Amino acid sequence: MPPPSPQAVLLVDGYNIIGSWSSLKMTRDRHGLLAARQELVEVLINYSAFVGYQTQVVFDAQYQKTQSNQEAVTTYLSVCYTDFGQTADSYIEKFCATFKSKLSQSKQRLIVATSDRAQRLLVVGYGAEWMSSEQLATDVEFTAHRIRHKNRPPKQSSGRFLFNSLDAKAQQRLAQWRKGSH
Repeated sequence: MPPPSPQAVLLVDGYNIIGSWSSLKMTRDRHGLLAARQELVEVLINYSAFVGYQTQVVFDAQYQKTQSNQEAVTTYLSVCYTDFGQTADSYIEKFCATFKSKLSQSKQRLIVATSDRAQRLLVVGYGAEWMSSEQLATDVEFTAHRIRHKNRPPKQSSGRFLFNSLDAKAQQRLAQWRKGSH
């Protein structure tokens, strides 16, 4: 069965996000840009699948003599490396323009995650939604928390009394209080 169609397309300005998130800046400074890119992609894999976004992380190859390349990482996330001389901003602008012409036929939303002010104004002008890097970080962390909470096994009670579901230290303190010794 094919995955349900995504509720939104999320374009992520990769290097802008790396330069904005302190954890990614630290990774970049300690282990290099490749490690920071990989960390960003890994963080967005679970986020995209959980929220149901079709996410594309855009990295520019502005100073590298390479052709554009797009890698599908999962069904929900792909990574795009732009052509030589093309910035992520120009790629995102072109994507927004193309998406706008299709927007009238589709009910899908387009969200662009960047903290670049000029890019923000541009994408909103094309009818896309804008998300700051800080908002994306908050959403990613909140989603990770929800995933951890959802996957946590329910605590099993070892009897029908609340006392039995407490840890040993709490049971000991309650027993002391019951006996009157604190």
